Order: sequence, then structure tokens, then C-alpha cells
Amino acid sequence: MGGDGRVAAAEAVEAVGGDRRAAAAEAVLMVATEPVAPDALSRIIGCTPAEAEDLCDALADEYAVQKRGFVLARVAGGYRYQTAPDQAGYVERFVTDERAGRLSAAAMETLAIVAYKQPVSRNQMAAIRGVNVDGVVRTLVQRGFIGEVGRHPGPGQAVLYGTTALFLECLGLDSTGDLPALGDFVAEGAAVEALEAGLRGGGVGTAGVKALGAVPDHPPPQ
Repeated sequence: MGGDGRVAAAEAVEAVGGDRRAAAAEAVLMVATEPVAPDALSRIIGCTPAEAEDLCDALADEYAVQKRGFVLARVAGGYRYQTAPDQAGYVERFVTDERAGRLSAAAMETLAIVAYKQPVSRNQMAAIRGVNVDGVVRTLVQRGFIGEVGRHPGPGQAVLYGTTALFLECLGLDSTGDLPALGDFVAEGAAVEALEAGLRGGGVGTAGVKALGAVPDHPPPQ
């Protein structure tokens, strides 16, 4: 977008909060380690939550017009700065040396089950995967991606797990409702049947999960 677009974006920020509030919001969001909710930001910069939300949206539009290397994104109910999607290749090169910290295929598979079926118990996860999940559940809890969200009302009152705010932050989502539909990843009717069988308690097993394309033939050890 040309000069007219940049002027319009700047005017929008000015109309919403003025240069002082805009600068204050940028400073707060820059040092925040977690997404900042509109009500918290409003108390700091001196405005209403609605005005804080409008200001963040206006700033996000201004950055988009300027084609900056970062964006102001709405994540987990708040706002945070993150790298622009079209700069992902450069960022990936920068963090290549941290690949050792990535989750295993088994952990990713279990995390996906929790994300789409939460709240879910370990036994339910194991029934869907067809293997014991104790190790990967411990890993996911330690990494902060899932946590205890309640107890099953049935016998034994099994612990139920759900995803955390950190999970949403890492995926850049505002809520689990923003997760893509499972149907977007299913290409064949057999895969759908396998998934439905697992969700009914029959267990998908390794073959069923492979049908969904979520696990390679020889997944690495945990």
C-alpha cells in the first residue's frame, strides 16, 4: 500500500488513542512476556478496555500497512508482538539450533488428542492412540502445554487434562475454537471411521492414526 494507506493508518491510531497512548501501549506490549488483555492494558495506559482494544487493532493495521517484520496479534485473549508470518523462513534459520527441544511425534500426537477432545483422561488418550501415554503426558505437562482441568465423575475420578494458555500462545491462537477442523486433514473415509471409533472408545491404534497422516511409519522415541 502506498503513502495514502500509511497516512490513513496513522490517522486511525491518532483518532483512537493519540500518540501518547499509542506509544505507551507499544512500550507495555514490548516488554510483556505474555499476551496482555485489553482490561489490563487499559488500566495501565488510562482508558477503557474497549478503547485499548480499538487502539491495538489500529496499531496492528498500521504495522500491516507498513509491512513491518512483526505484527500485533490477538492471542489467548490478549495482544502480543510476534514475527510476521511472511518472515517465517528467516526466523526458522535463526532458531535452527534449538530444534533439539522440539516435541517428539508421539508427544505431538497426544497433544493433538488433548486439543480436540479436552477435557480428556490418560485412559482416553491411550485408547485413541493404542499405546501407553504416561511418558508423553508427563512431558507435555512439564513443557506447560497441557494441565489438569478437573476430575472425571466416574469411578476412580481420573484426572482430566486440557490445553493451556501457553499452547494457544505457541500456535498463535486466541482460543481452541480457532483450531482448524479435523475434516481439513482427513482425505479418506477410512480415516474418519478410524477416528470416530477411537472417540467412541474403540481405540484408533497406530494404524488408525497413520490413516489420519499424523504419525510417520517409524516415529522417533520419546
